[in-house]
Amino acid sequence: MDKKNIFLGIGMGLAVGGLTALAMKPRKRSMKTTVGRTLKTMSDVVESVSDALGF
Repeated sequence: MDKKNIFLGIGMGLAVGGLTALAMKPRKRSMKTTVGRTLKTMSDVVESVSDALGF
């Protein structure tokens, strides 16, 4: 085995591992999407509570 081949293999493994980790990283949601989901959840909660209380 040549030292050059070992270092080449290690370098390629690190590069592929790093790219895979970046590709699988969850993407940031935009503020608009987050606010929309929050408002939808809140309206569902209010509807459930009002149905439970009989309003």
